[in-house]
Amino acid sequence: MRYDPFAAEARKDDGLDDVRFAALGRSQWLLDLLRRRHAESQGDGTLWKDDRELEAHLRRRQEIEDEIHRRLTACAGADAGAAVLSVALVADLDDVGFWELLRRVRSLVPVAGPWTPGQVVVLLQRACEFPRNGYWFAEMLDTALTVADRLDPGGRRELLPWLRHVDGRFARADVPIGYRRPVTRRLSALLENLDEDYIPEGLLPVCEAWAAPLRDLTAASPTAGLSRFVRHLVSLSAPRPSQKWRRTCVSLADEASARDAVAACLRALAGDDPLCSAERGAHADWIPDEHSHHYHYLVHQNHGDIARGIVWAAALTGGPGTAARLGALALRVGTPGGDVHEDLKLAGAAINALAAVDDPGALESLWRLQGKTKNRALRKQIDTALRTAAERRGITPAQLAERSVPAHGLRPDGSVERTLGAHTVRVAIEDAASVRLTCTGADGRASRTVPAAVKEGFPDELKELKALAKEVRGVLSSERARIEGLMSDDRVWPYGEWCEHYRDHPITGALVRGLIWEFQDQDGGWHAALADSGGGPVQVRLWHPIRATTGEVRAWRERIAGERIRQPFKQAFREIYLLTPAEKETGTYSNRFAAHIVRYRRLYALFKERGWRANFLSGHGGGREGEACGEFGGGRWRACFFHDPVSEAGWGTPEYATTDQVRFERGHGRRRRETPLADVPPVVFSEAMRDVDLFVAVTSIAADPRWSDRGADRYAAYWRAATFGELTANAEVRRAALERILPRTKIAGRCSIDGRYLVVRGELRTYKIHLGSANILMEPDDSYLCVVRAGGGGGGSVHLPFEDERLSLILSKAFLLAADHRITDAAILTQIRRPVT
Repeated sequence: MRYDPFAAEARKDDGLDDVRFAALGRSQWLLDLLRRRHAESQGDGTLWKDDRELEAHLRRRQEIEDEIHRRLTACAGADAGAAVLSVALVADLDDVGFWELLRRVRSLVPVAGPWTPGQVVVLLQRACEFPRNGYWFAEMLDTALTVADRLDPGGRRELLPWLRHVDGRFARADVPIGYRRPVTRRLSALLENLDEDYIPEGLLPVCEAWAAPLRDLTAASPTAGLSRFVRHLVSLSAPRPSQKWRRTCVSLADEASARDAVAACLRALAGDDPLCSAERGAHADWIPDEHSHHYHYLVHQNHGDIARGIVWAAALTGGPGTAARLGALALRVGTPGGDVHEDLKLAGAAINALAAVDDPGALESLWRLQGKTKNRALRKQIDTALRTAAERRGITPAQLAERSVPAHGLRPDGSVERTLGAHTVRVAIEDAASVRLTCTGADGRASRTVPAAVKEGFPDELKELKALAKEVRGVLSSERARIEGLMSDDRVWPYGEWCEHYRDHPITGALVRGLIWEFQDQDGGWHAALADSGGGPVQVRLWHPIRATTGEVRAWRERIAGERIRQPFKQAFREIYLLTPAEKETGTYSNRFAAHIVRYRRLYALFKERGWRANFLSGHGGGREGEACGEFGGGRWRACFFHDPVSEAGWGTPEYATTDQVRFERGHGRRRRETPLADVPPVVFSEAMRDVDLFVAVTSIAADPRWSDRGADRYAAYWRAATFGELTANAEVRRAALERILPRTKIAGRCSIDGRYLVVRGELRTYKIHLGSANILMEPDDSYLCVVRAGGGGGGSVHLPFEDERLSLILSKAFLLAADHRITDAAILTQIRRPVT
């Protein structure tokens, strides 16, 4: 400790030495106690001779602490003020217990006084001398501001130059956000009260380029209106501001003439170069300094509020292009794998702001985000934004979804053409799953290979067309999923509305033309047709086989297969799941797909792919029991599929899980109630059970043809039973499809369907391919044949009426085994030629 010579070090010849010396002199008692405490602290690491010496040391320490506490508690008036200043002045000479001591003397501020502006300046000076210790800087500055609040208006005005200086220093200091935010707000409020035109540096980022337009405006023409506008932006801390905040924002933006500045800030956030952590440091104080890999980010955590305020200001005051920039920003910071670190709060602000933009482009941006965003929290905000936008337009969210599907400038036939030199480049939707880019030369020949003349002469235009093709593929995929989701909803459209948003849409129409629809005539009758029925129907709905007779379903399947129509998803051959006697008995749950052994990670991935929400199984808390939930019937119904780890996985993730019950819940306002199976609409029950069947079929270990080679295995009995067990509804539909497909193939004479098997007669042996698992038994002893298909390879050029990987695999194996005498794979031949026992 250097308390005795401190008077020399306290001298700064700045006109405030008398203030410092007076405080130190009046608090000599405190300095003496601190000196004694420091001396005793030197013995904390001493190896004491015995316990009595240690106890004496600790007793002396405690006596000093008690004396400091007693004397400080008794302080008031000038003595209390001197104690506050003295602790601040000696802080860097002795940090033993300083943190607790500073907080203790801060409680003396209300009873101290009268305070002078000079004393506050001394405290502000001391705060600025700790820029490397952000905690101390914030604590001491907070103390100085508390003292400043005790001054009269005239005294506070004397502080203005120093407050501006401290504002700049604090804005650049490394202060944790939990300490920075409350101090910044106090400092800003005090500065605003003293000078309406001044904009504290802590409010606008100093380094971030995205804030430059607003920062330049404040530097060029600082006004009270502009100051109020910036402060208003910083006041936003929620993803969605109140209506009052919005009205005030627009009014202040106009008063400050700041519309162009916030639009430029948004443009920079959406597209300008980000900051690099290697140059500017990490974006958050929770990231360690020794973070080994540099990364890029847009907004430092200290400036998140004003960034979100700018986003909303741009949405409320911006012109053309605002919606596109908001969408680009949400995509940029809301999805992983981009050019910047994720910022979910900023992405959420952009998503919610899109709902407030009265521009058709906002709906298109939200639609695109819905297809690309995977984060659950952001997806919920997108749903909320879409509902908000729908309510503002007086329509339902479902109507909004179908009306906001982008057309991307395509012609009614789903194509667009550009003339690039001597070539015509065309982007066109070929079918429900394909978008092609073709080039046609002067000779009229079309090619999917882009000529060198186009690549070299029109690189930017070609890049734009390729990007367009990618966007259209994404829209086509999302629309296919959305329309398939309508299979569980009894949605009915007025005919004209359906034509506009479905049949005649350049992208959605490509899907509609391959689907069966039901049209209601003037007399109220319904009849099914492909795409359109003519005759001026009144209403339209999507056809589902559960509402059709067996004969009608059979006729549609014959037509789809006979006319080689490739449906965008399985409709004519769609599985139907009706309540079983066992399910009527259990009442509230189904065990139809219970007790299967599944690969858990594959199951979880499939949940996400099909839009089901599920917790992740692990040894942590709520991860010991699994529940996956999928929404049906336009969100009015929810199916819950329960599953559990097969065995305890410790703290890790289980390799296998076992399936359990399926239950249903119905929405009642914001709550859901469990509903008996008999009360679930048949189409909702069927669609939900179809998904569960898919989950089990794809992830069950029964689908692994190599499982039998594992030798003794505790799951072997399950594998054998499930691999060749009774067919599910999914497999029944596969059998119906094969009955129509096989007669048109070259191996028709060697194939027949017998119950749950496709029987294939080869030259060497006869084989039974299970229609559920696609696994194979060989006659006459039902020995197992393991055949694992290498990548590619399907059933020749056989046309399939719907996409079904398992059906394709079965046909591929059938073609292989029908010509088993041509097989060259030694592993397969060894099994086939194995002697029959």
